[in-house]
Formats: sequence, C-alpha cells, structure tokens
Amino acid sequence: MIGGPIGILAIVALIWVFIIFIYKAVVIVRPYEAAIVERFGKYRKTLYSGLHLVIPIVERVIKVDMREQVVDVPPQEVITKDNVVVTVDGVIYYKVVKPEDVVYKVQNFKLAVINLAQTNLRNIIGELTLDETLTSREVINSKLRITLDEATDSWGVKVTRVELKRIDPPRDVMEAMHKQMKAEREKRAMILEAEGYKESQIKKAEGQKQAQILQAEGKRQAQILEAEGKAKAIRLVAEAERDRILYIFNAIKETQPTHEVITIQYFEALKKLADGQATKIFFPVELSKLASSLGLAGDLLKKEGEA
Repeated sequence: MIGGPIGILAIVALIWVFIIFIYKAVVIVRPYEAAIVERFGKYRKTLYSGLHLVIPIVERVIKVDMREQVVDVPPQEVITKDNVVVTVDGVIYYKVVKPEDVVYKVQNFKLAVINLAQTNLRNIIGELTLDETLTSREVINSKLRITLDEATDSWGVKVTRVELKRIDPPRDVMEAMHKQMKAEREKRAMILEAEGYKESQIKKAEGQKQAQILQAEGKRQAQILEAEGKAKAIRLVAEAERDRILYIFNAIKETQPTHEVITIQYFEALKKLADGQATKIFFPVELSKLASSLGLAGDLLKKEGEA
C-alpha cells in the first residue's frame, strides 16, 4: 500500500517536470523583440519573431526590445561662450539594430547615453553665445544626434533623433531679453508706422499731381475748344461780310450806275450822318466838285445850315 501512493506521486512529479521542461524549452519571440541564446555562458545565436525551442538549463535566453525607445536627459547647467549659465534638458530617441552588441558591449546603455549626451551638450553649447544657443536649437539637435550616433554605433544602437525640451537662461537675463524684445517690437512698430505714413503721403502727392495734370489738361482742352470756336465764329463773320460785299459789288456792277447816281448816294449817306449831334461834315473834294457841276451841293449845304 505504501508503494502505490509513492508511485503515483513519482508519476505526478515526472509529469510536472516534463511540463516545466517543455515550458522552458519553448521560446516565443514577439515581432518587436529579439532573443539572445547563450549555451553554457557563450553566445550561440539570435532568435527573431516566432516559436523556437531551446535546451533548458543548458541554454539561457535574453530578450531585447527592438522598438524605438526614449531616454530623458535630466536638466543640467551649461555655460555658454559669453559666460551665461543656462539650464538645458532634452530627450533622446534610439533604436537597437544589433541586439547582441547592446547586450555584450555596454552594461547600462541608458545611463551611458545620458552621460554621453550631457557631456556633448556642454561641449556644443560652450561654443555658442546665448543668442546663438536660443536661436540654433535645430543646429544643436543635429550636432548632438550625429555625435551620439557615432559613439553608440559600436553598441549596436542607432540614435534616430535628439530634441532639446528647454533652454532656460537666468531670470535677470530673461528680464533683460524681454525688455530688449519689447523695445525691438516698439521700434518695428514705429518703423512700420513711419513707412505707412510715408507711403500715404506719396500716394496723396501722386493723387494731387494726377488731379492737377488732369485739371490742366481739361483747361487746355477747354481753351483749345474756345479758341477754335472763336476762330470759327470770326471766319464765319468774315465770310458773311465777304459775301455781302461781293453781293453789293455785283449788284452795283450789274446796274452800271453813273457818276451822278453815285454822288447822290454819297450825299444821302452824309445826310444820315448829319442827323446826329455832329456840327461839321467833311467829305472828299472830288465829291464837292462833282456836286458843284450838278448844282446839288449848294442846296444840300443850305439845308444843312438851316438845320
């Protein structure tokens, strides 16, 4: 009866040992992992995603995360080229490319990369002034990433990106910078206001100039039209006078008047002149002689004297 229970316990123990053996022998590697297999403390191979079998006790498995990871660089004080102390911190993004190197060639990668980043930050910012440090964040990130990537290449790690989270100067420097920025903004505002006023005055002067030009052009056109109108009126009056004279001349020429008729016409004209306030009348000598020969001048003079 004693042998029976002992045998059952032994069988159960063997089953558990077998289950544990199988459990230890089966290794499942996820897609973002790699597994380092050591046999008796010596590197044997690297396993990637999938189901694998190893020999328990004889072989040991070390898993390495192959995803991109982040290391936070603690804040530290750094002296710039112009002897200003600034507080700088940042983050480092890295990815394991050779899992066996990151296991065997560096003991604590995160601590090593943090110290390396802080040292290189001091070197890079120490070559820049405060203004250059504040305005060259991308340059600092690029230089630091290249330096860290070269240093960690032998560790089987690829530094993909480095970002500075903040660069804080001392409070008194910040206050001075704020005052300087305020003065600069006010200066730019005054310059823009002056440029706007200047441009408005130029536009206004150009508008006045254009208006004067248009006004002068309109006045000139009006004078030209007025002069053309007067010239046309004078020409029409002269043409009418010419036509009148020609008409009278032709009429006289067609009637062929005698000297006696012409003399009578002159005297009729002189008589109309005498109807005014004039007290003396002058007429050509030729007409006097002609009137005397006709016997008409005396009568006309006698009438005028009585009048």
